[in-house]
Amino acid sequence: MNIVIIEDESLAADHLERMILKYDPSINVIAKLVSVEEAVTWFNLHPNPDLIFLDIHLEDNLSFVIFERVQVKSPLIFTTAYDEYAIRAFKLRSIDYLLKPIIQQELNLALEKYKDWQFNATIDITEIYESLQQKQPKYKQRFSVQVGSKIKTVTIDQIAYFYSEESISFMMLTDNTSFPLDHSLDQLINQLNPKDFFRINRQYIIGLNAIRNVHIFPKSRLKVDLHPAQQKEIFVSVDKVTKFKEWLDS
Repeated sequence: MNIVIIEDESLAADHLERMILKYDPSINVIAKLVSVEEAVTWFNLHPNPDLIFLDIHLEDNLSFVIFERVQVKSPLIFTTAYDEYAIRAFKLRSIDYLLKPIIQQELNLALEKYKDWQFNATIDITEIYESLQQKQPKYKQRFSVQVGSKIKTVTIDQIAYFYSEESISFMMLTDNTSFPLDHSLDQLINQLNPKDFFRINRQYIIGLNAIRNVHIFPKSRLKVDLHPAQQKEIFVSVDKVTKFKEWLDS
């Protein structure tokens, strides 16, 4: 069986591949694609795989745009961090889904369901796509934090970046004050508008307006100067450099 994974987080794609191979080591993951543009190019050059796993929200667009631009007849299993509205849509066409974080048992059941799939059926995702377009995710516009015995409301435009330190998440405001948060960075990245915030590494989610300089180092390494400044140097993870540059351009 040949499988394609469409997922813009490399760690998530690698984890999913390991889970698939745990279910059946004979499966071939023939491609891991990170964006709509890359997927369209790949499908134009290669035959349809037996099965596709795909995330809904890629960095450059909804993954459904892929199927507007190229014909794909492979059955689909969606992976998503967004639950109720997406799940209702998926059930309309009996297309399976895996809600992140994915667990092995649910993946196994999805692959068992695939075995009963009618392979010659053309995927019709029009109804799902329209449903998702009507209800796009609502990104957070404000956070509430505790300041002494009071609760303070912080709007999204006051936040420069988020960071993690000793397993605690913080948000840094533009006025150089920081507050701890109950959310992890993994949770936060799904609540923030990807046009305004980007996760450059495991410790930092930065706002576009917080960037003061980007320094180029050998081997394509990038160091970012932020405002308010941090005492330690902050580098973009090597596997995120390309997507970071694309985010800056967009």
